[in-house]
Amino acid sequence: MSTVPRTERGTRTRARILEVATEVFAGHGYHDASIVKITEAAGVGQGTFYLYFSSKQEVFEEVAKDLNSRVRRAMLTASSGAGDRLAAERAGFRAFFRFTAENPALYRIMRQAEFVAPHVLRLHYERIAAGYVAGLRAARARGEIGADVDPEVAAWALMGVGEMVGMRWVLWGDGARPDGTGPAWGPDDGAPRASGPHPDSVPEAVLDAAMLLVERALAPHRTPRPPILGGTP
Repeated sequence: MSTVPRTERGTRTRARILEVATEVFAGHGYHDASIVKITEAAGVGQGTFYLYFSSKQEVFEEVAKDLNSRVRRAMLTASSGAGDRLAAERAGFRAFFRFTAENPALYRIMRQAEFVAPHVLRLHYERIAAGYVAGLRAARARGEIGADVDPEVAAWALMGVGEMVGMRWVLWGDGARPDGTGPAWGPDDGAPRASGPHPDSVPEAVLDAAMLLVERALAPHRTPRPPILGGTP
């Protein structure tokens, strides 16, 4: 278990190690990263590292948990002042995309966690989902989303939308093909495109399209889906 610093200086040192470890794991991958690389980049000795973390595995897990805490805080801060649930959805999605643009390590670290620390990956998604489910449940009680919306299913489904849209338009972007002949991703079909990893968030047209899906999924005045009988859709 990582050690909680007792002094302000210790808090700064631990935070610096985490910051650098995030960069090292994102840039080199878990298996090519090392405590030596982390301590050298952080400008601290290995003895100082071991004051706060017992191993490379532990610091990796703390990096993943730190990213999770920060992205949840960013989304909550952005959405908490929204006037209704759909406005909160837009603010939360925008905050997620902006965080991803500013911290592309989020995707890289979590992809590694699938193999290095699967329990931490699950914790990452479950912590995000817990707050999301609570928000949707409260919105349903206020009549802001459909009465037949299952908050848990909706939360996990919409998390998937956010993650895939963020990967496609923020992390990957489009950019030009090496030969300069066109966009690197997808056909030349007039779809909204970014130009390389987006410096702030997704293009507004992409956000609008994603929000249209969210609104149609959650809107309280849509035609209710008929019940499924006998297991047949």
